[in-house]
Amino acid sequence: MTMTKIFSLLVQIAEGSSAQQVWALAQGYFASIGFARVNYGFTRFRGSRSIGDPDDALFLTSSSEAYATAYFRNGFYAKTPAFRWAQQNEGACTWAWVREAFLAGKLSPEEAETVKQNAAMGIVAGISISFPETSTRAKGAMGLIADPGLDAEAVDRIFADHHDELLSVAHMLHLRLIQLPFASRRRALTTRQREALEWVADGKTTQDVALLMGVSAAMVEKHLRLTREALAVDTTAQAVAKATLMNLIFQRNPLDAAAGLAAR
Repeated sequence: MTMTKIFSLLVQIAEGSSAQQVWALAQGYFASIGFARVNYGFTRFRGSRSIGDPDDALFLTSSSEAYATAYFRNGFYAKTPAFRWAQQNEGACTWAWVREAFLAGKLSPEEAETVKQNAAMGIVAGISISFPETSTRAKGAMGLIADPGLDAEAVDRIFADHHDELLSVAHMLHLRLIQLPFASRRRALTTRQREALEWVADGKTTQDVALLMGVSAAMVEKHLRLTREALAVDTTAQAVAKATLMNLIFQRNPLDAAAGLAAR
């Protein structure tokens, strides 16, 4: 891909209006250089030993639904050496070190088992990208899985040839995704729930919100209660903070409960 096309792609991603759109743009580029299967994850609620509640994280993949369930929902990703590397580092590297560590017996038994399971699925080479974050609670990372027929040496060559453009696309994708609203099926808010929460965030009382929304105070309380339940928090103040972190309020193109993001 020429630099002119790369610049055009970066602009398209930067101006994308939805997570689906920017994901498709970046995915197309990665597929063009040998990585049709891409995994992406981001959380703003990381703890000292975990990424927090998986329902509060954004997971995207271009792999099959069965793989996505096994990899993300069943926690397979957290057992892999690539995940450990992403947790401890920032930057990018190929998976050549994983193979070397596996052959040298330097991986934990759990990590070694994930290498074997991946190999059984034809996943033997790829690239990890760990993004720098400004918050100690946030972490984003991406894994590019090499297409069948590409071994570790081939991936090393691709990485060397496309290093700058590959990382430019990955970083632009990440920076745009974390600006856009995202919600799991359990976390999405309805239009009225979001509206009530936005008024509270603006400092309005329950009575104020009821007048502004043209409903009873009891209905406002119901909207806020359902919002707290959807966001799995105890107080409305926590709901405001969490919805803000997840870009669920004050968005030009908000997510409704029926929308969601399919590729997760």
